Amino acid sequence: MTSAPTVRPEPRPGATHSRLSFHLPPHLEAGSPPEARGMTRDAVRMMVAHRSTGAIVNSTFALLPAFLDPGDLVVINTSGTIPAAVRATTPEGEAVVVHLSTRLDGNRWVVEPRRAVGDHSERWTGDPPGRHLDLGPDASMDLVERYLDSPRLWVADLALPDPVLTWLTVHGKPIRYGYVEQPWPLAAYQNVYVTEPGSAEMPSAGRPFTPEVVTRLVAKGVGVTPLVLHTGVASLESTELPYPEHVRVPASTAARVNATRAAGGRVVAVGTTVVRGLETAADDSGHVRAFDGWTDLVITPERGVHAVDGLLTGWHEPEASHLLMLEAVAGRELLEASYAESLREGYQWHEFGDVHLLLP
Repeated sequence: MTSAPTVRPEPRPGATHSRLSFHLPPHLEAGSPPEARGMTRDAVRMMVAHRSTGAIVNSTFALLPAFLDPGDLVVINTSGTIPAAVRATTPEGEAVVVHLSTRLDGNRWVVEPRRAVGDHSERWTGDPPGRHLDLGPDASMDLVERYLDSPRLWVADLALPDPVLTWLTVHGKPIRYGYVEQPWPLAAYQNVYVTEPGSAEMPSAGRPFTPEVVTRLVAKGVGVTPLVLHTGVASLESTELPYPEHVRVPASTAARVNATRAAGGRVVAVGTTVVRGLETAADDSGHVRAFDGWTDLVITPERGVHAVDGLLTGWHEPEASHLLMLEAVAGRELLEASYAESLREGYQWHEFGDVHLLLP
């Protein structure tokens, strides 16, 4: 893997664009997987919104094939979730939770130190209490410097007795925020089609997929093709934009995207990670090439999208940076109408919640 960017481009696009703002009631934050609520993965609700007509349909994810046409192409992110949350202590014995975000090189990672609060964690309101953190027997971490211009991310060197992913398998847990009611095993945070571990948090737009849904898509003549983008920790502040991530778009995927568009089919990205990956690999005409490297692309309404026609995504928090990308795909008017409808209809938010299909 090549080294991550060390300089943040300036100015940061979209930093001042007016983002969608709304009140998210706590009871709409999904606190458990649908399986724990007596449902299958593909039984979550799905809103389908059409940009050309403004039509909005309330449906369920199991019916996804009904909204796609033969010749369309669904692009998935096959990165698997790692147990990226670890407990640590300062030399003075203060408890810290560290979220490993992005691997830079070897045992050097981008991390987010967080304050331990019971079985959850919260952001520090200032600098972490110490630069050296004890991770347990023969394991430690040193915070080297702040990462780029982030107020919360650090570059850290890990000293571990085993390879990082091996060590995390024993000592790490899935990243969990306060709205999740109880711990869930790593399997609850994995998509069914993962091929390799690497994401700090689940590329959750793909969570509702089941083998049955994939089979029905293929039987209808809808293609399914992969890329890999290892996601970092979520942007928790409205002022933050996505940070650099490593993406790999195979030559076979690039060829299928180009062939689909040439034949008049629609390219539907599963998740904002797929949009970022495809748009990184595309030129201004929408032609996609194979790509293996780091992307710091931020997609805004002003930039627009070139290779992606539709997007399946979750429901994003007020003023989140991902809403800029959704607006680039759907337009502001449809985005506002969709979110107003989702709040009226009680759609569920976050990784265990419902989904939103944006079509051209």
